Amino acid sequence: MDLKLTPVSMPASMRPAQATRSGGAAGADGVGGGFSTALKSALSSVSAAQNESTRLQQEVQMENPKVSLEETMVAIQKAQIGFTATLNVRNRMVQAYTDIMNMQV
Repeated sequence: MDLKLTPVSMPASMRPAQATRSGGAAGADGVGGGFSTALKSALSSVSAAQNESTRLQQEVQMENPKVSLEETMVAIQKAQIGFTATLNVRNRMVQAYTDIMNMQV
């Protein structure tokens, strides 16, 4: 399996040097929102892959000659892998939250 990850770059307005210029902490979501931005981007790409696979499935069912079955199956597999990865990330985040909440102070 060849998994390619695209690097996430932070806009200049969200870099750590400028994120704390108001004198306070950076914020609850990390340094300038990098994690939340990356998470939103990943979720939207998984959603786009699922929408594309659904569209291709409908085209194959309507017997559109421009859409091949192979292309549709690859799109379905991409969407399934993305969903599984997202589900695993969610489960690990819930587990980490549970572990933190069970710590004694």
